[in-house]
Amino acid sequence: MKNFYLIFLASGIFFSCEDSNSIRLTKVEGSPEYGTSKLNLNNVVKSSDTLDSNVYFFNYEVENYELGAQTIEEFDYTLANSQKGQHIHVIVNNGPYSAKYHSSFEQKLYSDNNVILAFLSRSYHESIKNTNSYSIVQVGNGERIDTSKELLFYSRPKGIYKGKDTDKVLLDFFLVNTNLSADGNRVKATIIDKEFIIDEWAPYYIEGLPNGEIYIKLELQDSKGDLIDSPFNPSERRFTLEN
Repeated sequence: MKNFYLIFLASGIFFSCEDSNSIRLTKVEGSPEYGTSKLNLNNVVKSSDTLDSNVYFFNYEVENYELGAQTIEEFDYTLANSQKGQHIHVIVNNGPYSAKYHSSFEQKLYSDNNVILAFLSRSYHESIKNTNSYSIVQVGNGERIDTSKELLFYSRPKGIYKGKDTDKVLLDFFLVNTNLSADGNRVKATIIDKEFIIDEWAPYYIEGLPNGEIYIKLELQDSKGDLIDSPFNPSERRFTLEN
């Protein structure tokens, strides 16, 4: 009986490694660029519609981009998609994003200091990556965070994926004050226990994932492979795949 248990345990380790080794990362290609799309913050004030002092009202201006529309894709489309259409990803202190489908909305913040990154997103949650597609602002009276540093914000994957949405999962992040290159900064992505080095700021498919809870870690590194000393670096998340 003891020998049977050892064989079973060894088999479990083997299949775990097999799952990890099957993971693949490939660039998503074919999305419309939206190179002229813009997002500008008009103002942010405490909301007058609630007694909660940590709820704020945000008003943005969106140019050359239609919130609520379905993104027209020109590739073999299997990514998880929002039926509500194109939207704004709002990230507070690099936490999980909130999807906003209108340019004005309420958002609950923390009581001290908040770094709010907002950027335009396609309906399948891929960020618009240009110099005008985002806004970053700090709100609160706590210790200020240096947002002039090189910053990486985690975006996707997020939550629970089911059915065909588990075949290809979107890996996407947003960079501020930096870019990636083969001889410059890069992102090290650890998915379960398999490592990938990313030297192009682009969206990526994650394929070959097992069902269950998945661990992912993103690290913004310099050209030597050292972790860059900046806020919110590294980022760690868990998401789930179900049949």
